[in-house]
Amino acid sequence: MTVRLCDTADEAVAGIEDGSTILVGGFGMAGMPVALIDALIRQGASDLTVVSNNAGNGDTGLAALLAKGRVRKVVCSFPRQADSYVFDELYRAGKVDLEVVPQGNLAERIRAAGAGIGAFFCPTGAGTLLAEGKETRMIDGRTHVLEYPIRGDVALVGAYRSDRMGNLVYRKTARNFGPVMATAATTVIAQVRELVDTGGIDPENVVTPSIYVDRVVREASA
Repeated sequence: MTVRLCDTADEAVAGIEDGSTILVGGFGMAGMPVALIDALIRQGASDLTVVSNNAGNGDTGLAALLAKGRVRKVVCSFPRQADSYVFDELYRAGKVDLEVVPQGNLAERIRAAGAGIGAFFCPTGAGTLLAEGKETRMIDGRTHVLEYPIRGDVALVGAYRSDRMGNLVYRKTARNFGPVMATAATTVIAQVRELVDTGGIDPENVVTPSIYVDRVVREASA
């Protein structure tokens, strides 16, 4: 597979269909692929399920996508923050659905999809509303809840650097969900700050190998 180097973010998100499940990297705004989200707004796909750590900040990124009415459901760990007023208003008005997933479970459910794991038992959430209707099992004296993988049609990730083959390197906190999301989606689109020639990244430093990446766009050209 050859990675597609895109000239613009609009080119990178072309073809995303209505009703898609979109995995969006980011921890707050750290590692948030804002240029790709803005391009997705222009592209027009709707009825989306968005999987991310939180439900948007302020008026940009995911919040802007939500404000346009393009999102049907949000799957996240932290739907409410001081600046999550866009999601809050939509949710209270019944205009968007919500599935809350504990942060560790969210990362593991995405990782499980990439690893080909059918399901797994986890103690997090046992005995709470989050476990209602789910299968449970006692393991080592603790109640565990059966959790299923989260797969995406598309993953939008923000990385620091890519080579022309699509090998990705992340920077500090911006790494967050990017590596697991890149293994768990049919199409992986990376927004990067730097694009270097093949061989410009030490193989020992590669976090997401190019085999997982389909399209790359450099921020400056987005």
